[in-house]
Amino acid sequence: MKQLKTVAKFSDPMRASIAKGMLESNGIEAEVFGEVSSYPSINAAEQNIKLKVNEADYESALSLLAASDKAQ
Repeated sequence: MKQLKTVAKFSDPMRASIAKGMLESNGIEAEVFGEVSSYPSINAAEQNIKLKVNEADYESALSLLAASDKAQ
């Protein structure tokens, strides 16, 4: 099994999903964890939604996410 690293944290599941899609469209496998919660307000307060990538893709994913943030 490949080692996963958290590349970003979100409070909004939609933003996490958009970031995942952007990474995957650039050839980086990504998974969202913590998206389903009985207490959505806790996710919003603590950014419990995590976007994870394979350890080998971590630096590339960080660069893509940073470039995406600058483009907005």
